[in-house]
Amino acid sequence: MGNTLVWFRKDLRLDDHPALAEAISAGEHIIPCYLWAPQEEGNWAPGEASNWWLHHALSDLHDQLREVGLKLITRDARQSSSLHELVQLAEETHSDTILWSRRYEPAIIKRDADIKAKLRGMGFRADSFNSGMLFEPHEIASKSGKPFQVFTPMWKHYQTLTVKKPVRVDLSNTSGPKKWPKSLKASDLPLLSSLSWDKGFQPFWSSPSRSQLKKQLQGFIKSEAESYPNQRNLPALDGTSRLSPYLHFGQIGPREAWSSFATAKNYSESFKTGVMRQLVWREFGHHLLSHFPHTTETPLRKNYLLFPWDHNETFIRSWQQGETGYPIVDAGMRQLWQTGWMHNRVRMIVGSLLVKHLLQHWSEGARWFWDTLVDADLANNTMGWQWIGGCGADAAPYFRIFNPITQGEKFDPDGTYVKRYLPELKKLPAKYIHRPWEMPGLELSGLGVTLGKNYPAPVIDHAQGRQRALDAFGKLKELTQR
Repeated sequence: MGNTLVWFRKDLRLDDHPALAEAISAGEHIIPCYLWAPQEEGNWAPGEASNWWLHHALSDLHDQLREVGLKLITRDARQSSSLHELVQLAEETHSDTILWSRRYEPAIIKRDADIKAKLRGMGFRADSFNSGMLFEPHEIASKSGKPFQVFTPMWKHYQTLTVKKPVRVDLSNTSGPKKWPKSLKASDLPLLSSLSWDKGFQPFWSSPSRSQLKKQLQGFIKSEAESYPNQRNLPALDGTSRLSPYLHFGQIGPREAWSSFATAKNYSESFKTGVMRQLVWREFGHHLLSHFPHTTETPLRKNYLLFPWDHNETFIRSWQQGETGYPIVDAGMRQLWQTGWMHNRVRMIVGSLLVKHLLQHWSEGARWFWDTLVDADLANNTMGWQWIGGCGADAAPYFRIFNPITQGEKFDPDGTYVKRYLPELKKLPAKYIHRPWEMPGLELSGLGVTLGKNYPAPVIDHAQGRQRALDAFGKLKELTQR
């Protein structure tokens, strides 16, 4: 029997894993490996929140492999390269085959193509497989043969397609080599923050593990399915699946998630299509990034290169720290800092305030989210921020400006979410929870709140901020018509 290296990346699972299934079918000894090479991610090396999740996901994968008699060989490739480590591992273990799952970020696509070509040039069998998408970007096109730039037609197209079933992986008769090569542990990689700012992550997530994922997925289907269409926009409720970090790190594949929702018994079609639509929204982000790789740095709509942004460090810091004076925004930003996650409706509200009221470049938000989200996904982060900024595909027009006051009153009417993350406002009645500056001063101080002292006044008046955004949009139109 020969040896096969299975190179794990954003596919940290043993189920529905085509590369692993291929290695098993070859009947060779299997050597799973993980190479940490953040320098190869281009300008988008993972942030600290993502690294926290990665640490736990790697530890969990190690435990899963150990249960089936295998080991995860982990190497730090920062001072070398993924290619160097793969070749060295192959030589150490006398492996002639190297298999992996494809990724779709621009820098990684280029790197992987180079690695595959060089490995094959050296005489190795080097193959990659789709484990991270329902359909790969090159498989999907509009009726005109062009990339989709509007979501609804893409969603309708997906509804005509048949999603493949998850790949069956049978590890019952697999084995590793007689002698395992040296390996680091996940704890040997500097993935955890030395400042312990992530101490709130564990209570919120319980465990970034495959077993927790299964509990969460089944619990969501059983308890939230019927209420999902109505409650998914209410941040005070745990009404969303919170699968995004598990999907990002590949602890569950999208086909497995799709199958779980499609086969859920006795649930309404509105639930099934609602959650399955979210999986296609994720595909839409990767579709866009694959066809328009420049959008991580520059807008899809080129005219927005002329947009009159008004960079202001004070505005940016107030937003990052949850000190804007708009309770729904500040609650969202503090939830992000404390848990590494933010409810999707609130992501749109906080984003709108930053790029429209405050006229800060969408990339400022994209970078902050990239550093602080455990589910920071380059494709979806890029798409989301360009959507908010009005400069991407299927984007909200720039003149569609979220009102942070009425958004709060609509989606958090009792202020439950706000009070969870802004305890200084916990005594305010619902009437004023989203507009504390309108409460009479003596009554406000009687509840322990002094604006400008223990809770800020709004960083900008809503009407003023809205007008600034409209004026900037008008200026853009003038500039692009010259």
